[in-house]
Amino acid sequence: MDTINLLQNLIRIPSYSKEETGACDYLEKWLKDNGFPDVRRIENNLWMESEAPSWKPTILLNAHIDTVRPNHGYTRDPFSPDLEGGKLYGLGSNDDGGSLMALLEAYSELIKKPQPYRLVYSVTAEEEVSGKGGMDVLLPELGEIAFGVIGEPTGMDMAVAEKGLMVLDCVASGKSGHAARNEGVNAIYEALTDIEWFRHFRFPRVSDYLGAVKMSVTMIAAGTQHNVVPDECRFVVDVRPNGMYSNPELLELIKEAVKCEVKERSTRIGSSHLPTSHPIVVRGLSLGLQPFGSPTTSNQAICPFPTLKIGPGDSARSHAPDEYIRLDEISSGTDIYVKLLDQLEI
Repeated sequence: MDTINLLQNLIRIPSYSKEETGACDYLEKWLKDNGFPDVRRIENNLWMESEAPSWKPTILLNAHIDTVRPNHGYTRDPFSPDLEGGKLYGLGSNDDGGSLMALLEAYSELIKKPQPYRLVYSVTAEEEVSGKGGMDVLLPELGEIAFGVIGEPTGMDMAVAEKGLMVLDCVASGKSGHAARNEGVNAIYEALTDIEWFRHFRFPRVSDYLGAVKMSVTMIAAGTQHNVVPDECRFVVDVRPNGMYSNPELLELIKEAVKCEVKERSTRIGSSHLPTSHPIVVRGLSLGLQPFGSPTTSNQAICPFPTLKIGPGDSARSHAPDEYIRLDEISSGTDIYVKLLDQLEI
């Protein structure tokens, strides 16, 4: 398979989040023309799977096909897949083209012989915007998943933990009154106690890789005019879970601790934590791969099963001008994926 040529052709096709149809059409046809006639599609998501008995656990390989929009710092045409000095330039080459190709090559190698698992290769849309037209659409089609490998540029080190996100809308209530008289209940003052709690409280479970849960009050609004005691104070809290708590668990603990009304915008963007005793981490350590905690979100956040984020390329190049992937990163990534997964028992 000439996956480098495939990646070059994909780079030529704009594939912004929620606008992936052209790239998905091209990749679907390419897969069917190159030995994968059973590839399936739902919306702009593709998947194919190895033949395996139903009792075997399923390992999911995933990379995303969407990209961000090019920024103003580009000095090259972001849609021109120029190959220079072993580097392939172009928007999406590093994030997430390198993983897309390396996982495809690894899938092709791994299915040549029986494995102790069913293997699914998938390509999803809307990852860059955490959209609901990507992994949320695909996962119900796949059945139970035992474990997932999420391809993202990590330099082939193992992201065994990833921060999540919750945004909370909080409302502290008071009672209106004239500011010149000693009347009313000032909602701003009522909010201060809870704001101080968000500022200083530390949840006891701390991740070796991501540290403590971080909570930051980032927006606040109250009052209608200078001489009226406000009866309502609204503020927003940015919560970054650390893999040691689920989002619903954190939400309940927060609601129990504060007096204000708390409404979550979503608990969907979860954090992740993979213990070092997991078989794939044990194998990765034996290969000299380094574990770390990732501050950036990915499709890991949508997966309700254990995952490892790992892939060729450098996260610092993602969303940066003149993005590129080195060809040796893709080939090395393929080799490591195969070594990690070949005959792995989970």
